[in-house]
Parts: sequence; structure tokens; C-alpha cells
Amino acid sequence: RVRAHHDQGYKRIKLKIMPGHDVVLVAAVRAAFPEIHLSVDANSAYTLADTAMLQKLDGFDLDYIEQPLAWDDIPDHAVLQSRIATPICLDESLRSAADTRKALQIDATRVVNIKVGRCGGYLESLRIHDLCAAWGVPVWCGGMLESGIGRAHNIHLSTLANFRKPGDTSSASRYFARDIVVERLEATDGSMPVPEGPGIGVTPDRDYLNTVTLSRESFGG
Repeated sequence: RVRAHHDQGYKRIKLKIMPGHDVVLVAAVRAAFPEIHLSVDANSAYTLADTAMLQKLDGFDLDYIEQPLAWDDIPDHAVLQSRIATPICLDESLRSAADTRKALQIDATRVVNIKVGRCGGYLESLRIHDLCAAWGVPVWCGGMLESGIGRAHNIHLSTLANFRKPGDTSSASRYFARDIVVERLEATDGSMPVPEGPGIGVTPDRDYLNTVTLSRESFGG
């Protein structure tokens, strides 16, 4: 699967890991692809008791380890970061600029994943971007299975200067047989073109939406 996506031109490979499915997996992928940008995402699967295992990942030149510990335990991530060389990237832990500031202050995160939906929208996402830029910490845009409307927002957000890591905004066809916007949001050689035109650059496919609409309400002044 890594080879298939690498051949499609994707600029970064992210592996999902959990206890019992980690070091051997990462070692095999790194051995087969010594030059690729490689990261791992633990989705809070570990605790500080697993520090010795997580230290083994330092030998594989990972871009970062994403969310290794509990989503609500920023201080433990700071402890872990002091014990490993690989940068920690926080995801679920950061729901606001305030959360991000606290994590940055104690060196709990050295890369930040910004998900617009998780953060509550564009404004808070912009605040997190600017805060991380001030700290010199790179960010990237995570995905939450958005349709073409949300995907277009993510693409435009990712054009900001501090989005210095490849994001999760891949081709819509990976998730949907048919999207709800007219424009095709498809990556080419690992890059996603920015939608052109007014606003976010996409228009709802109303003919298709009519075929899948279950109910409709109208509101007047």
C-alpha cells in the first residue's frame, strides 16, 4: 500500500500504529523506502509506560510522531518529548489557540495538526496558525472526511505560509464515488491544485444533491 501511494506521487506517508503494531511495521517500511518522508499516528494508543518502545522509533528518521498519548494529557506529552528525539505532533489535544499556547510553552509539541472542524472553524484555525508561526513551529492541515465544500476550505487554508508539512487533503475520489461539488478536487503528482474562482472556488452540484436529498425546509424573512 505504501508503494502504491508513493507511486501516485504523494509526498508523505503516514502509518497508523498501536501497541504490537509499531516498530516492526515502521522498520519494514523504512527499509523499503529509505528516502521518503515518513510519520506515524498513534491516536492516543500509548502511555508513558511505553516510553522505551517509543524511543526505538527515533532510529527511523520520522518527521514526527502524531498524538502518542491521551488527548487530554498535554503535560505527559511534554515529559515524553524530553525523552525522545523525534518531534511530537499534537492533534486531538489541541482544540483551541489556548490549548496550543499551553502545549508550546512546555514543549509538548513541535509540529501541530490543524483540523478546521476540530478547532471550531476558520478563525480559531488562523489563530493557531499565527501562534505556531510566532513560535517557529510548523503546521499541517488534517482532514476529517470532508466533502468538496470542506475540502476546498482546507486547501485554501493550507496556502498560508506556516503550513510547512504535507497535509491530509488528498483526492476526493479516495473517499467518495461522487462528490457534492461540480469541480473535481483531485491531487496530481502529490499536489492539490487550489480551486479557482470566487469564494472557495467550488460550486454545489445541485442536480446531484437533488437526487440524494431526503427532506427540504425553506425559511423566509
